[in-house]
This record gives sequence, C-alpha cells and structure tokens, in this order.
Amino acid sequence: MKPHERQPQIEAIIRREGEVSVDMLAARFDVSSETIRRDLGTLAERGRVQKVHGGARRPFLIAEPSHGERQSTAAEAKAMIGRRLGDVVAAGETIFIDTGSTTLAAADTLATIPGLTIITNSCRLAERLGRSDATVHLLGGRYGADNAQTTGSAVIEQLQTFRADRAILTVAAIDPAIGAMDASLDEAQIARAMIRNARTLTVLADATKFGRQAAYAVCDTDQIDLIISDGQLQRAHKEALTDRGVELWT
Repeated sequence: MKPHERQPQIEAIIRREGEVSVDMLAARFDVSSETIRRDLGTLAERGRVQKVHGGARRPFLIAEPSHGERQSTAAEAKAMIGRRLGDVVAAGETIFIDTGSTTLAAADTLATIPGLTIITNSCRLAERLGRSDATVHLLGGRYGADNAQTTGSAVIEQLQTFRADRAILTVAAIDPAIGAMDASLDEAQIARAMIRNARTLTVLADATKFGRQAAYAVCDTDQIDLIISDGQLQRAHKEALTDRGVELWT
C-alpha cells in the first residue's frame, strides 16, 4: 500500500479512536514503525493529526486567547502581512474589515491609501484610520472591552445596509480541506455577514493559523480569493490551497 492510500486510513483510525500508538498502526498496516512515523509526520504537517509521544491523536479545537496574547504572537509576521496588503487594496475601495491583531497590524498601511471607505466593528481600527482621509463607519453593537469591538445582532443588521469591494478578515484557524474558522461565535457571524456583502474576500493569516481547527465556521476554502501569509507557511499547506484555486501570497 502506498503512502497516499495508507495515510487517509490512518487519519480515519485516529479520528475514530482518539489516540493511537505507532506500534499499533505498524502492526495494523504491516509496515515498519519508521514508515508510520513518516506517515504521521506528513499528516501532522497538514494539520490532520497531532503527534504525541509514541503515536498521534485527534487535533484539539483551539480556544480564543486574549487580545494581548494574540498581538504578541507572530508580531513580525503580522506586520509584514499588513504591509503586503498595500499591494492589494486600490485607492477608493470600500472595505469591510473585522477585528483582529493581524488586521490591526494593517492599519498603518491602509491609512496611506487615499479615498478608502472603511466599515468595521473594531474600535481600535476606527480610531487609527479615522486620522487618515478614509471615511470610516464604526458599526454599533454590544461592546467587548478586551478586543475593543462591537458584536451582536445589531452589527449584523447594519452590515446588510452596506456593500463592499472587498472583505478583509483575520481568522483563528485555516484547514485547507475545510476552510476558515474562528474561536468566537460572535466574530464568525460578523465575518460571514461581511463575506455575503463583499465582492471579494482577502484573508490575513500568519503561518501559525494553518493546519488547525476552531469551533465556528467562517467560510469554505473555495470562497477565499486571496490569502496573505508569511514565509513560514508549510509547503503542504501551500499546495493544498493552490489546488483549491486560492491565490496565495507569502
């Protein structure tokens, strides 16, 4: 049996059993332990399993860390992603942009692009971009102090009254086989509303976001037009995304 035939079966066993050992899989498939370790390494790179000592387990869904924790994670990569956004957004565009440490890192770049109309639920983004020549619409709703954002049904209702050239979103997790996900139900609902009323979708995500899953679906992979990431993105994830027709900048 070839690796591309064996690995989906290994993944299915792990998802059914929860956790398995290298020795058990080697006996099951009548191959060496080293062969199974290579298979598990490939599956782990793709985010399909989580390696543990002596075997592998189902990957955990990620939880939502605080804004401060997210802002300090991969800060250099997020700054680079924010600068690259300047090569995408054209003067005069109307943009939906959600709350996140990566979208916040793009604020200084967006502030240099003339004539933008910004629709956002992020108070921090509204404050920064409000000092530029952009027209900024801050969506009203239930205020959350940690993320300095508004959420809830009022935000979603207001989004229905706008149309945008582009939605620019940051997400908690991307699995190329599934799509983009968030660890917050409120934020996922707002992201979905932005996507529905935008002509194109750009996702900003550093390499740590790939190969993992979160509880709330944002969109399918096929709905994403462009992902801007960093140079640490694994080749397996790059290939999986381009195979799904997603334009990828790293």
